[in-house]
Amino acid sequence: MRLDIYRRPESDGKLSYLAVPEARNIPEEATNTDWEIEVRAIEVADDADQLEDYDIDNVASQISEKGYAITSVQH
Repeated sequence: MRLDIYRRPESDGKLSYLAVPEARNIPEEATNTDWEIEVRAIEVADDADQLEDYDIDNVASQISEKGYAITSVQH
């Protein structure tokens, strides 16, 4: 699958990342924050479990369940 990756700064100086299937809009529940594009159309295995560079776990299952994958708030 191809994903667009967005980033936003957090208060502790870290970054959070949001992965959305290519060409889809950021989901409504996430549009109230200031996401900036990090990379477009990155190729990822359809059954990807992790995007280490973006600190996103359970990628395929998050996208299947919610339509997007996001960095864990517990990292």
